[in-house]
Amino acid sequence: MTPAARILIVDDEATQLAMLGLALGDEGYDITACATASAALEALKGERFDLLVTDLTMPGTDGITLLRSAIAADPLMVGIVVSGTGSIITAVEAMKAGALDYILKPFRVAEIVPVLERALTVRRLRVENAGLLQRVGERTAEVEQANRDLLSANRQLITANQDLEAFGYSVSHDLSAPVRMIAGFAKELTRHHVFMPSASRELLDSISGNAELMTQLIDGLLRLSGLSRQALTWQPIDLDQLVRAVAAEQQRACPGRDIAIHVGNLGGCSGDTALLRQVFANLLSNACKYTRCTDHAVIRVEVRHVDDQPVYAVSDNGMGFDMKHADGLFGVFKRLHNDARIEGIGIGLSLVQRIIHRHGGRIWAEASVGEGACFRFTLGRSPA
Repeated sequence: MTPAARILIVDDEATQLAMLGLALGDEGYDITACATASAALEALKGERFDLLVTDLTMPGTDGITLLRSAIAADPLMVGIVVSGTGSIITAVEAMKAGALDYILKPFRVAEIVPVLERALTVRRLRVENAGLLQRVGERTAEVEQANRDLLSANRQLITANQDLEAFGYSVSHDLSAPVRMIAGFAKELTRHHVFMPSASRELLDSISGNAELMTQLIDGLLRLSGLSRQALTWQPIDLDQLVRAVAAEQQRACPGRDIAIHVGNLGGCSGDTALLRQVFANLLSNACKYTRCTDHAVIRVEVRHVDDQPVYAVSDNGMGFDMKHADGLFGVFKRLHNDARIEGIGIGLSLVQRIIHRHGGRIWAEASVGEGACFRFTLGRSPA
């Protein structure tokens, strides 16, 4: 049940005050009556009222001054000024003081009730708006604090990434020299001891092979670290020309194989030419590798527009892969196939993803075992 509206009535005429209080009480309002402004101010200190109805002329403090004091105590207060000797000037003053309405005596209760209801509606709206503004303010404060926390976390993450990249570069760089020495010593032992036992030669071959693999891994780490620190040089790129040149290089690298590489009309884009060339070189190289067991390999490089954004695709009809393993596809040193015929250390796609992310785009794959794979990616816009 909704509580009755609380109305504070102030009038120095006892008869008027009593009659009005009684009549409004009968209408269902909760009435508090005061004969003086000072008594009304005391009531306002300890209680909350929805509406103030005050006489204009009273001994001591007039109704307009009382209304100002009431609004100072409760900014959401709605006031109505009543007067038996009103004028346009006093009505204007009452409105300036914050009065919602100005009523002339004598009046009938039936005439004043609609005025009170309108005033109470205004009061209710003021309270609702104040509550809404408070909730918005609280929410805004929460969002601002969350933004500050996020900014701080981002700064910490950037610092941690920079430290990690520097550490990775340092470790990789420092490891390369001793690994080269191991590979060199193994090669020298093989050269100087031609007639060593076969078991010893197998051990030296294993040392050389693993040293070579370690060298490739270190080179991959250095490339990843260098990519993170390398600044992008944005410029217009003719993708048709760039991709056709990369495709020709890949075909020359696979002599004797039946490989058809179809390059569609890709148009132009904006980005770092050297890095985007590396993207297509890695994707086409992968396509060539994973179609090695296909009699007639077909690789396509195409573009289609989705919501006015170019989506580039490199597809093949090779061995494909199971999509349940796709989560690790772009991880460092991740390989989806353990087939010894497929060379590589599993860093090419990680490089591709980082380059595309640095260009503001994203990359994803679609594949089926034995039915080929398709890598799709987008590129962001050039910074202004």
